[in-house]
Amino acid sequence: MTETAAAPASAPAPTTIIFGTDGWRARVAEDYTFDNVRRCADGVAQYVVDRGDQAKGVVIAYDRRFASEHFAMAAAEVLLARDIPVAFSTTAVPTQMSSYEVVERGAAAGIVITASHNPWTDNGFKVKAPTGSAAGPEILETLEAQIARNGATAIDRRPFAEAEAAGLVERFDPFDGYERFVRRTLDLDALKAADAHILVEPMWGSGSGWISRLLAGGRIKVTEIHQERNPFFGGVNPEPIRPHVDEALGMLAGGGYDLGLLLDGDADRAGAADESGVFIHQLQVTGLLMYYLAEHRGWRDPVVKSVNNTSMAERLGEHYGIDVHETAVGFKYIGPKMIETGAMMGGEESGGFGFGMHLPERDGIYADLLLLDLFLRERAAGRWPVSKAIAHFHEIAGASWYRRIDVHIDRAAYAETKRRLLVDLKAEAPTELAAQAVCRTMALDTNDGFKFFVADGSWLLVRTSGTEPLVRVYVEATSEATREAMLVAGERLVRGS
Repeated sequence: MTETAAAPASAPAPTTIIFGTDGWRARVAEDYTFDNVRRCADGVAQYVVDRGDQAKGVVIAYDRRFASEHFAMAAAEVLLARDIPVAFSTTAVPTQMSSYEVVERGAAAGIVITASHNPWTDNGFKVKAPTGSAAGPEILETLEAQIARNGATAIDRRPFAEAEAAGLVERFDPFDGYERFVRRTLDLDALKAADAHILVEPMWGSGSGWISRLLAGGRIKVTEIHQERNPFFGGVNPEPIRPHVDEALGMLAGGGYDLGLLLDGDADRAGAADESGVFIHQLQVTGLLMYYLAEHRGWRDPVVKSVNNTSMAERLGEHYGIDVHETAVGFKYIGPKMIETGAMMGGEESGGFGFGMHLPERDGIYADLLLLDLFLRERAAGRWPVSKAIAHFHEIAGASWYRRIDVHIDRAAYAETKRRLLVDLKAEAPTELAAQAVCRTMALDTNDGFKFFVADGSWLLVRTSGTEPLVRVYVEATSEATREAMLVAGERLVRGS
């Protein structure tokens, strides 16, 4: 039986839903409502119907945020009303498990209810393409157009229990299949046999227990913290960067561990710290993973990185003879470019990494396992502890002093700030930053910011947000002093001072 949700006689104007760099996110009970989730699901359903792919079905997964499983069920009911079969996760799982299931099943698409690393007050809606990658701009344009049309109309839905009884819903647990999938490209048994003690920080998220289970049964010792479900995420944003991971860094600094591995709230982003609790920033992780694939695996396929990611990629590319491609920010650009170029790896500044031999989508668990494999191989080469291996890496890749700050602007003044940055700054770009001449200025393809390079190779990127009244300022420099000076200069540019 199909039900129809009737719109109230005097319903407010429908929410405008725009998919950002990685899905749609909003505050629960404000814009993120069951009705709006159903609208998003209707967009996916229309995309599947237009392609004639109903029989392939759609994979639906969810994270540990407030009511995620209930929002996922609401989305499923919309698809089921269109006679689209649904594979529904039995419990909260990492986002990339939907990518794995889409590829494994040959599904038409995937939906994940998650807000990733956003504050605990939010939830979100991600869409996966048939390739397992994040839905690209062409898919998202189709979804957004359908969502815009369905705002004032009733959306049919079929009760989940009824559809499940009719055989249209299959419950899945991806762990066993994912473990087999990982074993195709990574020797898990060698990792399990290592004489090492690692600390894992899943940040109360859906990646809890995954690394521990994948490495169980061997000599390696794994201590995992914050495994319980906590939709409040301990009061921090579940993003594996400082200061949110300072508790884990403090434990590492206390001694007894060889390496720290970090995940975000939905486990599609990776992070790490050395044996003494020194945080390994996201741009370093990009370079380390590229170094691992080239130096230890001997691969020379292309690498894709976002415009706000590290210049070490180009330097490593020159060293190893690897083509490096640059895209706009977000895996909706990186994933398709990886597929187009046959890339072995794609990386974004925020700690998301995908791999050609694995998935063209971010997988923090797999990336963390590769980091573990890298450092164990470095130990075999005499470069141990982890801090010594990182020092050796920088001898090849060069220095990387990185930091990002978010400059918050009064909402009433944000439109003028954006105009000044995107129009005036284009006409009158700075000629000097941190006492160095600006040697190149680059406008972002997405028309939301600029990147400035100075003589020693350091760079500053200023990027406006399309969803919040803030401007992100990114710096990668050749020294700590240059980094701090360029951050100050970047904030002055933003504030017009």
